Amino acid sequence: MTRHWYEPLTFSEWFKRIFSFSNIALFMLTTMFFFSEFRFDWFETLVGSYLVSTNELRPETGVVWETGKQTNNAHEYLNTIVSKKEDIRQNANKAGSFSELLSSLMPGEWVTLEKQQFKSLYLSLEESTSLKIIDPAQLVWLLNGSNLDRIFCEGIKGGIKIFFIDAENRVIKEIELQKVDIIELENSDKPVPGILTDMAGFQDRIYPAPIFFNALLKLPSEIIPDLMVDPEPLLSQEGKIIRVGIFNEAVNGYIKLGFEFESPEGNRIIFLKGREWAVWQLSLNLKGEEK
Repeated sequence: MTRHWYEPLTFSEWFKRIFSFSNIALFMLTTMFFFSEFRFDWFETLVGSYLVSTNELRPETGVVWETGKQTNNAHEYLNTIVSKKEDIRQNANKAGSFSELLSSLMPGEWVTLEKQQFKSLYLSLEESTSLKIIDPAQLVWLLNGSNLDRIFCEGIKGGIKIFFIDAENRVIKEIELQKVDIIELENSDKPVPGILTDMAGFQDRIYPAPIFFNALLKLPSEIIPDLMVDPEPLLSQEGKIIRVGIFNEAVNGYIKLGFEFESPEGNRIIFLKGREWAVWQLSLNLKGEEK
């Protein structure tokens, strides 16, 4: 009986089985389903409504792509920062002078200096010039006696700042050097080719060397050292002093003096600084010499 139910043996039984009411009803329902879908697109509408209702719960392909792109960009930017930082560090470590250190740092950029490197930069200056940056005794204490942990150098607009930081991250000494100050410090004792009459700021205050030194030597002996704070550049220069000029403006209590040397290689000028009040005393004597 079971075999007869599932496996019809005659054609009429196959025909009855195929065109039974249940099969005809299933065929009609299937036909109506596909016809209504092609006619009204209700299935696409139903799927679309479902996707819209669950849109916030599903990650969009664009969002995933954008997140990955942003991650790659962040990695590239980080690599750029690390590479730039390494370039800054290498350039700063190669600096042989404060002016070279300044040129390696833009405003906002910073680098950590080794103690030995700062010491080398300091010792590259003439003794009289290095005193204007920091007293040697204080520097010896900072480098060899204090709780100094690191030296931090930051580029600022028109110069650099140097911070001496201890192990507790406290600034125990701060030095600010402007570009003009660095150039002047590193070149103050170097002769400049030319003549005083071509130098701006010295006009009408240029004196023959004999008149200048006669007026200078008439001053009290305790005033003269304030006029020639550091005579070493003058003593080391070959040639003869023919003119001396007094700058027409004081800066930080000092006035620039220009000593013009005559030599076979051409005229050169050495610049020194004198204290403003001492130069004023000298000017009174110069007026007397000119009468």
